[in-house]
Amino acid sequence: MTATPTRILIVANRTAAAQRLLNAVERRVAEGPCIFTLLVPDVANVRDADWTLDTARRLLSKAAGAPVGGLAGGPDPFEAIREAVATGEFDEIVISTLPRSVSKWLRRDLVTRVRGLGLPVMSIVPGDRPGPGMAEDMMGMTGDAFHSASRGSGADDSG
Repeated sequence: MTATPTRILIVANRTAAAQRLLNAVERRVAEGPCIFTLLVPDVANVRDADWTLDTARRLLSKAAGAPVGGLAGGPDPFEAIREAVATGEFDEIVISTLPRSVSKWLRRDLVTRVRGLGLPVMSIVPGDRPGPGMAEDMMGMTGDAFHSASRGSGADDSG
C-alpha cells in the first residue's frame, strides 16, 4: 500500500530558488512522498512574482522529482499564508527567508505567527545553527537549515 503524500506549502520570495531550500526539499522527499506548492507572498499581482515562480518552480520540481504548484500572495505574507492554509490543502509549512540581519519576516515574527495556524512549521534561515539541546528539526535537516522552534519572522519581507 502506498503512503499518502504529505502536502507541503513552501513560502519564499527572494530565497525561493536558494540551494538551502532545494536541499531541504530533496531531504524531505527522501523521507516519504510529498506534494509541494510554492507560495510567493509580498507581490501586488501575479506578474510581479512570475520570474520567481517560474524559476523556483523549475528548480524545486527537479529537487522534488515531481511538478511543484505555484501561488502568488498579496502584500501581507501572513495573510497570504493564512488564506492558503484555510483551503485545508496543506499538512506542513516550510518558510524560507533571508538572513536574520535583513529579514523583515523574521523581525516581524512571521514564523511564530504562522505556527498559530495549527500546522507544523519549519523555517530555513541562512546562518542558523542548532543550539545545544535543540532538536535538529522535524524534517531531517541539519546544520544551517533546521526547524527553528524558538525563532520567528514577520510581514512584508521578500523572504
